[in-house]
Amino acid sequence: MTTVQKIKEIEDEMAKTQKNKATSYHLGQLKAKLAKLRRELIAPSSGGGGGTGVGFDVARTGVASVGFVGFPSVGKSTLMSKLTGTHSEVSAIDFTTLTTVPGTVKVHGAPIQILDLPGIIEGAADGKGRGRQVIAVARTVNLIFIVLDVLKPLGDKKVVLRLRVREHTAKFLAQIIENELEGFGIRLNKKPPNITVRKKEKGGIAITHTVPLTNIDQDDIKGILNEFKLSNCDVAIREPNATADDLVDVIEGNRIYIPAIYVLNKIDAISIEELDLLYKIPMSVPISSKEWLNIDELIEKMWESLDLVRVYTKPRGLAPDYNAPVVLRRGKCSVEDFCNAIHKEIAKQMKYAIVWGSSAKHARGQKVGLEHILEDEDVVHISKK
Repeated sequence: MTTVQKIKEIEDEMAKTQKNKATSYHLGQLKAKLAKLRRELIAPSSGGGGGTGVGFDVARTGVASVGFVGFPSVGKSTLMSKLTGTHSEVSAIDFTTLTTVPGTVKVHGAPIQILDLPGIIEGAADGKGRGRQVIAVARTVNLIFIVLDVLKPLGDKKVVLRLRVREHTAKFLAQIIENELEGFGIRLNKKPPNITVRKKEKGGIAITHTVPLTNIDQDDIKGILNEFKLSNCDVAIREPNATADDLVDVIEGNRIYIPAIYVLNKIDAISIEELDLLYKIPMSVPISSKEWLNIDELIEKMWESLDLVRVYTKPRGLAPDYNAPVVLRRGKCSVEDFCNAIHKEIAKQMKYAIVWGSSAKHARGQKVGLEHILEDEDVVHISKK
């Protein structure tokens, strides 16, 4: 039996098992088994299939990367070509893009790498098409654009309320892609759950929680721990509404948490009323890549989601250079990170730095050391020893 078949078998068993106190332990075990099988798909133990493959290994440039993910023929390549000036084959035929096509767009002085990935299909995480390679690349980016065609029908079903069809279609198609990415260990628009699991030599299992356990109980937890062969450990749950899936994610430890924007393409072909409904979908930006509509909003949303920090240099006796910011990632934006981004020797030679901007205590500037955390659009002068 293949891994995919085993996964289907467990999913079927979970679907027909009623959730109650008597089945909590068993369902916890099934969730853990499912996670271990999914792990085999993410990182197969056999030789072939573990890497991204020819055409998917791309040299990384810029300060951050954005991956275009979506079904075939939704307009990813058109958007890519117009954003970056990089040619990505455009056609009405499905699967025109067969490899990762890189390009770069400059936003607020920061070079952002764009990766146009081949279209994926339902079942991609299980190896259908080239889905496994596509999603493996998606795990490495800093932001995902889930590009959807708002004209795609919702299967063959007729929707009575015509004005609602676009909203429901977009949500339905987005859910399919989300499920494929989730199956490959990617968590969209989420943060790592506030749960800790600490192994110990002896003492059995100790479970503590500072919030009510509304979606998971002690039997769920013990069933999951048993399947992972964790008989001696301390579990601390501080995550409101924590689920069994959250606990499994923490134990597995290979989940990737990536922000995502739902890019709803081809709005030039729908009505204003339908467009108003699309705006109600969270984390979405309706656009037309063909007619270049609402692209400015998409770029601003991209910048906001990447959460980058621009820092301007100020040479002694001169005005700050606002044309070429040093762009840092949030979480790695100390004065030391700033120095290393320019040249690794600067931090060693620095006596102190003077910072102007929102991270400084005084408008006239603040003298700081290497550990000082910078904010967006700060100005920094480095004084050497």
